Amino acid sequence: MAIKKFDIPAYYRSSITGKIKEARRIKDLRKQDFSPTLLDFGPVQFYIARHFGFCYGVENAIEISYRALEENPDKRVFLLSQMIHNQEVNNDLQSRGIQFIMDTDGRQFIPWDDLKKEDIVIIPAFGTTVEIEHLLLDKGIEVQKYNTTCPFVEKVWNRSEKLGSENYTIIIHGKPKHEETRATFSHSAQSGHSIIVRDIEDAQALGQYILGIKSKEEFYKEFAGKHSEGFDPLQDLKRVGVVNQTTMLATETQAIADYFRQLMIQLYSIENIKEHFADTRDTLCYATNDNQDATYQLLETDADLAIVVGGYNSSNTSHIVELCERKFPTYFINSEKEIKSEEEIHHYNYHTKQNVVTHSFLPGKNIVKIILTSGASCPDTLVDRVMLRVLEFFKPERSVDEILTKFTGSPQS
Repeated sequence: MAIKKFDIPAYYRSSITGKIKEARRIKDLRKQDFSPTLLDFGPVQFYIARHFGFCYGVENAIEISYRALEENPDKRVFLLSQMIHNQEVNNDLQSRGIQFIMDTDGRQFIPWDDLKKEDIVIIPAFGTTVEIEHLLLDKGIEVQKYNTTCPFVEKVWNRSEKLGSENYTIIIHGKPKHEETRATFSHSAQSGHSIIVRDIEDAQALGQYILGIKSKEEFYKEFAGKHSEGFDPLQDLKRVGVVNQTTMLATETQAIADYFRQLMIQLYSIENIKEHFADTRDTLCYATNDNQDATYQLLETDADLAIVVGGYNSSNTSHIVELCERKFPTYFINSEKEIKSEEEIHHYNYHTKQNVVTHSFLPGKNIVKIILTSGASCPDTLVDRVMLRVLEFFKPERSVDEILTKFTGSPQS
């Protein structure tokens, strides 16, 4: 099957890392080699992940958003919330006239009553809730023309619908406030009883009710706002299946599914497991899987530090940071502007949700080895700019053109 080429602004096209990624793709069409690419500039070396940056869903969403602007020069164009979790992309869209109706947590900027039938409303890649879709349809707004919901998110909705139709309760592994999880919960709740678990600790807390250790009253306090209407923990946790927000850690989703499977074996025996546990494969998107697998390969290197580029509210980027932190000092930045000097970097601690300043982040070594990667909502041009910014602090023995020629056969154009 041919890979679709998206028409996205040249602003997002990379002249360095994008070319290296394409060269790797051509040599490895079946994606069997997840080892990183080493860019050796002499005093500084970069390990570039085999997979990172824009995925199918993001490129599709960007293409549709810019097309909506071009096709409707005389109309107001709105986005339900951030197109993707990247400030550069969102700032560019806003500068061209797009207005955001809500922020990523669902806080309203523009009242629903202000929207008119002739307005253009773009649904972001995360999708939206059934309730919001009906609200827009009731206003006469055409929602499908510029609906950029990622097909991998829709795949989760379809999986949830199948589980619900077979009388399984749908356990969603996701972040309760994340737009995608809210949208998935809304859709799954149309089909069957649904509940959200944030992590393995949440799953184990839910297990207390499956085992009958905790009461129904405790359930409604502990899982308030995370379960569908009419949910009865005494009745609705006897048959379960697990789906996930498409950007979660695959290993964590698997651990959660394994936990519930073992609980059901404990309660109902292995012979009856299919009656109580739907053995669904995880519903992560291919890009999340590829990016995570490529990050595991980065952990095999002997780098000195890792720089991960992406939006601070990006779920998939935070999981890449989480993996890198297992082995390296890791700096999560949203652009090259956060690298103030060779002595100072401003970065984000996603655990505490705070910005942090670190001094002397570059080790005083003859050869500094740096992992460089990004999340699925980050333009490759941003990764390029981060690399070029770091190169300013060294005296490279090779130019970017020399490095590119080695990998692609031609320098950057």
